[in-house]
Amino acid sequence: MTSLEKEESYYRLVVLLAMSFIAFVIIIVGFVLTEKQPSTSTEMRLADILFDRSGPSYPFTIQNVMWLFFFVCAGEIWVRWQRATQEINQINRGLISDDEDALYRPKDLGPIYQAIKADNLGSRFYLQRLIKRIILQFQLSRSTEQANNLMNSSLELMQHEVDLKYTMVRYLVWLIPTLGFIGTVIGIAMALSSAGDMPPLSDSDAIKDWVAVITIKLGVAFNTTLLALIMSAALVFFMHLAQGREEKALNLVGQYCLDRLVNRLIAAD
Repeated sequence: MTSLEKEESYYRLVVLLAMSFIAFVIIIVGFVLTEKQPSTSTEMRLADILFDRSGPSYPFTIQNVMWLFFFVCAGEIWVRWQRATQEINQINRGLISDDEDALYRPKDLGPIYQAIKADNLGSRFYLQRLIKRIILQFQLSRSTEQANNLMNSSLELMQHEVDLKYTMVRYLVWLIPTLGFIGTVIGIAMALSSAGDMPPLSDSDAIKDWVAVITIKLGVAFNTTLLALIMSAALVFFMHLAQGREEKALNLVGQYCLDRLVNRLIAAD
């Protein structure tokens, strides 16, 4: 692992810890600002939907686990969005002249390559990596066709690289609804276990309490799925925004290299 990869991993770790801290703060605030309902109350409260505040195992609830993974996933998406922004910003650095009349022979590419190579921080970006590959290929082969083929192959590999970076995000987006369904199964199981404790039909008060308990447990079952689907929908939306921005950055990099470098290469010395 290079120093630049270590730097990016460190940044991801910092974001992960920060987002986990935010999740714990929200859970604690929900605990402080809300109260547990009586076991026979059937009132639908936002705190119960979001945190299962009245559950017997609070704060160790399915909802709180989902909140933790939600913010972890949001942090990963934020990291990808920031990286896409940095990639787009590289295009405005003027690494290659925008003079439409400029042409590049193999000997003219040396200073450009050395300037990019000396920029240790910039070497991790798609634009710098692609320019260096094209220059090396052209200096070795003196063929614009091979340089163009290398650019296309590199862009395909970089596209695959972008896709691989969303592996964890896609897993977390899948995990949250799964946790919601697990909560639903648990809630239904709890409701069915309570259904076997039906009191005598002559005791109307006991029947009401019994129905209330079953209703609450069924509510927990469906609240987890409801919250999980809302979380997943939000994360999928922002994931597509971030991935679309990274793919846009890669597309701009390809256009930049084609217009300013590949189309201006001449093999003559």
